[in-house]
Amino acid sequence: MASRISLSRSIHPILKRSPYSHLAPKQFPKSHPCPLWSSSFSFCLQSFHKSTAPSFFPSLSSSPCYASFSSPSVATPDDTLPSNPLLQDFEFPPFDIVDAKHVRPGIRALLKKLESDLDELERTVEPSWPKLVEPLEKIIDQLVVAWGVINHLKSVKDTPELRAAIEEVQPEKVKFQLRLGQSKPIYNAFKAIQDSPQWQSLSNAQKRIVESQIKEAVLNGVALEDDKRKEFNKIQQELERLSQKFGENVLDATKKFEKFITDEKEIEGLPATALALAAQTAVSKGHKEATAENGPWIITLDAPSFISVMQHAQNRDLREEFYRAYVLVLQVVSMATKMATVQKAEELLEKLRTASWDAAVQDMEDLKIFAKNQSAIEVNDLSHWDISFWAERLRESRYNINEEELRPYFSLPKVMDGLFNLANTLFGIDIEPADGLAPVWNNDVRFYRVKDCSGSPIAYFYFDPYSRPSEKRGGAWMDEVVSRSLVLSCNGTAPRLPIAHMVCNQTPPVGGKPSLMTFREVETVFHEFGHALQHMLTKQDEGLVAGIRGIEWDAVELPSQFMENWCYHRETLMGIAKHYVTGETLPEDVYLKLLAARTFRAGSLSLRQLKFASLDLELHTRYIPGGSETIFDVDQRVSKRTQVIPPLPEDRFLCSFSHIFAGGYAAGYYSYKWAEVLSADAFSAFEDAGLDDSKAVKEIGRKFRETILALGGGKAPLKVFVEFRGREPSPEALLRHSGLSSVTASA
Repeated sequence: MASRISLSRSIHPILKRSPYSHLAPKQFPKSHPCPLWSSSFSFCLQSFHKSTAPSFFPSLSSSPCYASFSSPSVATPDDTLPSNPLLQDFEFPPFDIVDAKHVRPGIRALLKKLESDLDELERTVEPSWPKLVEPLEKIIDQLVVAWGVINHLKSVKDTPELRAAIEEVQPEKVKFQLRLGQSKPIYNAFKAIQDSPQWQSLSNAQKRIVESQIKEAVLNGVALEDDKRKEFNKIQQELERLSQKFGENVLDATKKFEKFITDEKEIEGLPATALALAAQTAVSKGHKEATAENGPWIITLDAPSFISVMQHAQNRDLREEFYRAYVLVLQVVSMATKMATVQKAEELLEKLRTASWDAAVQDMEDLKIFAKNQSAIEVNDLSHWDISFWAERLRESRYNINEEELRPYFSLPKVMDGLFNLANTLFGIDIEPADGLAPVWNNDVRFYRVKDCSGSPIAYFYFDPYSRPSEKRGGAWMDEVVSRSLVLSCNGTAPRLPIAHMVCNQTPPVGGKPSLMTFREVETVFHEFGHALQHMLTKQDEGLVAGIRGIEWDAVELPSQFMENWCYHRETLMGIAKHYVTGETLPEDVYLKLLAARTFRAGSLSLRQLKFASLDLELHTRYIPGGSETIFDVDQRVSKRTQVIPPLPEDRFLCSFSHIFAGGYAAGYYSYKWAEVLSADAFSAFEDAGLDDSKAVKEIGRKFRETILALGGGKAPLKVFVEFRGREPSPEALLRHSGLSSVTASA
């Protein structure tokens, strides 16, 4: 891929890791999926796929130049192929016309061409950059771009026909990926480069590419003999199929559940925005007479709807019904591509668990006492479906803050203006609307151009903000369309410019009002924009390590989590928080309350993340299928150390925990906490210099851009961090930001 998700936070997928990372170096999602915070679950940065498309615009000096093919079109008897948008050169991907009917012929023609290109590469390969890496990058890019288009559309404009088409050609795509990943001529050429005198003349980025390709080839089975390789490939095919199906099943199960309500007593306590959304959903389902005031209403498991129920519905039975529906929805090579080892990851998790436990116990005690005083609930009778409801009531009582009452101050247009102003201050870039320049997949999608201080375009990105539960998967993520690359330059001199998409699932405009956001939705947008910045502001010309490509998984969340900190910066927040009707700025006392509430239930939120991370590592390092424990036994065992209240015996949340299977974070969910340490420490550089010192903020912002955002995967992330911060990272800032600094630890 991701911001924090809780029943009060929207989810971000960030990144989705492919086992063939030389083909899809980072498949976010977040997804960039981004973390599961508190009681709501999903992805963050999805997959960093790339996209392809035909040219629908005249050549513009301000437009990037891309091509899905680096050589003439494939000769084929199929008359439909010349018009297939997946096989054409393009300015920007034609997201508006790519359809399921294009997938089978387009992908098969592309694979046929790439097979021929690979044959030629293996026949002529030499241990040199022009004869090895440049043709390899072109092969990789063509597949990643084309597959990225259709996979992105499946995430944001899902149809049964598109699913079926992708499912049919996916085994053929995986077969080619396996052949490429297991190519001995390519592997031997990389080894020869590493062992030759030219090694010393390579740049750091080039050395990283060589080392990465050798490591990935080994992980992809290049050294396996025939029988073992066949078995390995069979397993990889099945994993790819199951991963795809798993994600589809989670989406279908989420979409399938909905509750039709006509009695307003059942939804007492739901805020006006939630009622308007529920009525709008009912209208879309054929109940044309539905209104926010009189119903009928349809409530779903889609994040904006589900979160409102769990936080605000006074009907305890309704909360229980939705909670149960949610939790009943449906050998490690991963660490080889990360900063941490299993031991180091577990050491960090234990240090943070120790720092969080007592605070989480106190959180629960406070909640029980408050609930009993307010509603006569027995202290020991607080259930899972009560926690978010009473936590929100306690937060309102303690800090006198109501999320729903804050919404009018956070209209989407103002939030985006403030975000772009911050980017200008910190990184010296200008962001301007470019709607109409590129085709989009939905009328709500915005398109933007990013310029440097000279006024020249350096990147582009799409922004798809609103929830569309009928066709769009949940969560929030940043995704790569194309990456920066000199090899794939259209004129041979200027690098191809990067393009990204940012996808969220926030509350859409209702009743003529703009999208009015919760503060957590604001954090989510900042989070995903952080991912996009690292993709767009890269200065790497080597396409295989540009942007987020080639960055170890447990460091890729650094920029996204770093950007969240600015939501609490007075000048930034006050520039965003303007009442959408009156223009009034958020009152100072409310800002101070938001600041104070930042650490509310920090121990509980931390433990929740640590539970997911610990469970993920346990399942991928020690669990023995068919042994004495089921995966649900492991869940219960890990929860005893990481949760103050154990999960329900019938809890089957693991069946929809996409991060550890379909979400790309297998054996890597700890990465969110690892990256939180890095991001908090990075932000503390601004705190040390003085957040009110505009000159210092700009200077450090430029340094952040030239290191964290610019260097991509061309340098080891620890070295990049040290180059920015002047030392190795420490968890002190994270514990301080979380209100848990009474316990010190060392990362």
